[in-house]
Amino acid sequence: MKLNHIIQVLEELAPLAYAEDFDNVGLLTGNENQEISGILVCHDALENVVDEAISKKCNFIVCFHPILFSGLKKITGKNYVERVLIKAIKNDIAIYAVHTALDNHKEGVNKIICNALGLKNTKILVPKEKFIRKLVTYTIPENHIELRNALFEAGAGTIGNYEDCSFNSKGIGTYLGNENSNPEIGERFEFVENEEIKIEVTFEKHLESKILKALFQNHCYEEVAYEIYELQNKHQNIGLGMIGEMETAISESEFLHLVKEKMQCGSIRHSTFLNKNIKKVAVLGGSGSFAIKEALKQGANAFLTADLKYHQFYEAENQLLLADIGHYESERYTKNYIVDFLIKKIPNFAIILSEENTNPVKYF
Repeated sequence: MKLNHIIQVLEELAPLAYAEDFDNVGLLTGNENQEISGILVCHDALENVVDEAISKKCNFIVCFHPILFSGLKKITGKNYVERVLIKAIKNDIAIYAVHTALDNHKEGVNKIICNALGLKNTKILVPKEKFIRKLVTYTIPENHIELRNALFEAGAGTIGNYEDCSFNSKGIGTYLGNENSNPEIGERFEFVENEEIKIEVTFEKHLESKILKALFQNHCYEEVAYEIYELQNKHQNIGLGMIGEMETAISESEFLHLVKEKMQCGSIRHSTFLNKNIKKVAVLGGSGSFAIKEALKQGANAFLTADLKYHQFYEAENQLLLADIGHYESERYTKNYIVDFLIKKIPNFAIILSEENTNPVKYF
């Protein structure tokens, strides 16, 4: 199977457009035309994982964290990143990372945590901003249904749980062609005043080229009048973290016992107990201190995340329980989720879950 076919499947799992701007996701090493014999899925593509891939005859590693995060000027093997890249390239092993593309997915990292804890009525904690754009175009009544359907087919008009959303209004359009024009209605040098339909649809920004292609291919005018706006609206189904509710309220100590059991934590660092029951819970896999204020704003009783610093525990403001369960622990089920997804999409193919524990933090 060609690598580019598997990449298309991974794009379904975690669209690269969902990733944060600072991140380095997608294909890190390898050639898209490479023939793949087996896939090894891991959390971190370290040197021992590359060795595991070699021993298990897998020439494609799908990892959560990108091993290559910032630019390299030299690759001499002086550190763990360079050694991984040298060994992978030497053995024709491609590496692909999903990271924040899966963090931001509504069924991704944070939904996995919610499912493990049994949270209900979940929604995105920090929705992605400036991700939605709006197309406005104008056409004659005879063309507007065909054009609108083509835009829907290209991915426009999806709002939350609804598809094929648009706003259509009637108006009068005018134009005057020159000697080089070839108008659909009227003649050259003729001032035309004609009924038109204004079509307005929203779309996710990474679909813009596809939307414009559909617009130009299905519009009847020689010159297509259109406008695209970047909206300030938040995308309710894409973003970092999630918030949901326990089936029944439990005490703070019961909650931490549940978290430790379900997330298999070596220990949990937490803020002061407030002697309040835990019902509404916010979660954010990985480093999530930036979302403490949002968890407070949305009325969470507890916020589960990782990598909290000393002074950040004060930000709980004696209003919610902060629980730092560890970076690896908060993302530990991600590789299992990736494996399950790939097996469903690519059955009868060698897809292997890495047996290597790449957590650099140990507990004494």
